[in-house]
Amino acid sequence: MFVVLPSSWFSHPFIKNSFLITSQSEIDQIIESGFGEVMIDTDKGIGLEVPSEKKDERIPPPSWDPQNLVPPQLREAIHDKKLEPGKKAKIVYESSIQLMERLLEEPRAENIREAKKGIAEIVDLVMADDETSFSLLNITSHDYYTYTHSVNVGVYSILLAKAYIGKSDTHNMQELGAGFFLHDIGKVKISPDIINKPGRLTDEEMQEMRTHPNRGYKILSETSHLTDECRIIVMEHHERHDGNGYPRRLKGDEIHVYGRICSVADVFDALTAERAYKKKKGVFEALTIMRDEMLGHFQKDLFETFVFLFSRR
Repeated sequence: MFVVLPSSWFSHPFIKNSFLITSQSEIDQIIESGFGEVMIDTDKGIGLEVPSEKKDERIPPPSWDPQNLVPPQLREAIHDKKLEPGKKAKIVYESSIQLMERLLEEPRAENIREAKKGIAEIVDLVMADDETSFSLLNITSHDYYTYTHSVNVGVYSILLAKAYIGKSDTHNMQELGAGFFLHDIGKVKISPDIINKPGRLTDEEMQEMRTHPNRGYKILSETSHLTDECRIIVMEHHERHDGNGYPRRLKGDEIHVYGRICSVADVFDALTAERAYKKKKGVFEALTIMRDEMLGHFQKDLFETFVFLFSRR
């Protein structure tokens, strides 16, 4: 690339302000000189490849170790009692996305263990702080990536579980939250070409996609993180109340309430997400579609509770 530095020649170690990059050391020198950006003359050198999809600007390190898996700002925001709810929710949400992105890059046993610790703190926050949890409901992203989808479904599901089954001692809400956030972990074993396909999947590709509940079950089993809550949610979040879901075509009460909760959240987030082949739906439009065209998929009173959550926003 032929770069043009946005500065006078005496503020950097190069002889000229514009030159052709010929080595990594020159790039290092540009960075060390404090430049955050440079101009590129595409008439004299190559330009940037324009990505077909939005890319995340964070550059991950070569490997995520357990000790740096959970962003420190996540815990700092959660435990900062002076932070106003809207700002706290924004930090928690963005940090949660970083956490899930890192985990899904390397879903090793120790990383899953650390991720669950971070998720447990998010669950405790949602259960204890109504203002922040409803702020979370308002700021969910509509970019459909596996990690943003995991966080959105996690947030929606925890709020729905809180409203529907309450703060009962019979439910381990931290493990339940882990199951919601990890519901799609099996997708790490699906070809990226299928996961990131910009159009609708073929029948063959859909069959491959539908293996992700079983693959998720296997990952959690092999890493010794297959609690009852995670097993139920990972295996049942695509089952439907009318028996037309997968992988086991369970029906009605055959589907555990945890699976039914995640199913509602999962479908809602899919409808409100922006895809290359379809426009995102607004909240009201998505809920209307779920009520008028898909109600057989869900337990009726559970869906009504979900609608009530949004009526309180």
